[in-house]
This record gives sequence, C-alpha cells and structure tokens, in this order.
Amino acid sequence: MSAVAPLERFVAPPEFADVVGATPGRLADVARYHDMLLTANASLKLVGASTLDDFWSRHFVDSAQLLWFEREATVWADLGSGAGLPGIILAILLKGRPDARVHLVESMLKRCRFLSEVVVRLDLPATVHNARAESLKLSVDVVTARACAPLERLLGFSQSFFDRGARGLFLKGADVQSEIVAARKRWRFEPNLRDSLSDPRGRLVAIPRIAAAKPVVMTKRRTTCG
Repeated sequence: MSAVAPLERFVAPPEFADVVGATPGRLADVARYHDMLLTANASLKLVGASTLDDFWSRHFVDSAQLLWFEREATVWADLGSGAGLPGIILAILLKGRPDARVHLVESMLKRCRFLSEVVVRLDLPATVHNARAESLKLSVDVVTARACAPLERLLGFSQSFFDRGARGLFLKGADVQSEIVAARKRWRFEPNLRDSLSDPRGRLVAIPRIAAAKPVVMTKRRTTCG
C-alpha cells in the first residue's frame, strides 16, 4: 500500500478534508485503489505511468475537489471513466452517505472489468456501465468528466443527463476558453469557471444547463433601385 501522505504537497483550504469526506478510512481505500491502479496500468495503460508518481495531488486532489465545489451532490455520472478518475475517488469519498451513487460510464470492456473489480473489492456505491454515455437515461445530480473529450463533444455526450436535471462540472485545462468558444457554435450555455485546487493551470467548468444553439438562417436581402 502506498505510504505517500495524501495531502503532503497540497496546500489545502483548512476544511478541505472534512468537506470532501477524506477520513482516514476512506484515504486507506484510496491508497488501495492506487495500488490496484499501479498493477493494472502496466497492461491496460489506463493513465500515464509518470503521473502515478504524483498520484495524490495530480489524481486524488484533482478528483476530490469536485465534492468541494458540489457539496450536496450525492449522485454522479462520470463519463469516459477509464481508470476511474474522478469517479472511483468520488465513490470512495461518498461511501456511507445516504443515497450516494456514482455511475461509471465507459465504452471499453477491458476498462470496465478493472472498474468493476475496484468497485467490488472496495465495496463502493458505484455502478459500472459498459455503454456510450449518450445511450443512457439516468437521473443524476452532477455529470462530470476528466480528459474525456473537447467540451463541444462532451456536452453532446451529456445532453440526456442535462435533460433530466443534471448540472455539469467538468475538469479542464489551460485551453478551456478556446473549448468554450468552439462549444458555443453548437450549444447555448453559461459557464462558470472555477480555479482548480490541484493545478494553477486547470479550470473547472460549471454549467447549470444547455440547449442546442439556434442555426443562423441566411436570407437574401432585396434591393430596389429608384
């Protein structure tokens, strides 16, 4: 089991651990997940191997901060869950909370097998869906994703969740503004950008609702000569 202190190199807000539910028992589960990820990554290539050297800040805090910004949410959908980031971390931190459920949505079967093994071994309040996100009809509080797709495509994957009342909270990088500009060609939405707690270059994009952008109809202008 990893001996790295989980918040060793992270300057956390004073109440961060309490708000996100980072109890000693849950952190022990995170460490067990880290060890499972290290083992599986050698063959499945779930995440960049070098990123696991800085697992606690790059992966744990990056995922856990979603609960810092959405403190009342208990039902989540993690699209393109892959290695289980952020979904597995959310499920661990929500373990024991009434009605908690994290839906891990992943289209690749071999990744779903890994996710299912983690869910069973850690007894997590999570469900693995081997499916494409847009095919699911689930009601959740928040839909999220990390390193899944550009925002324009991500909103398309998320549309059915938004239609059922979900809010969006997506982990993005330094190029988020260009992604927003591109997404607005297809979608109408009002994003609220929040600074990442794990990376000064990162942003979280909070989106309360979306709608398809109205197509621009070009009409010919009639001219008259006097």
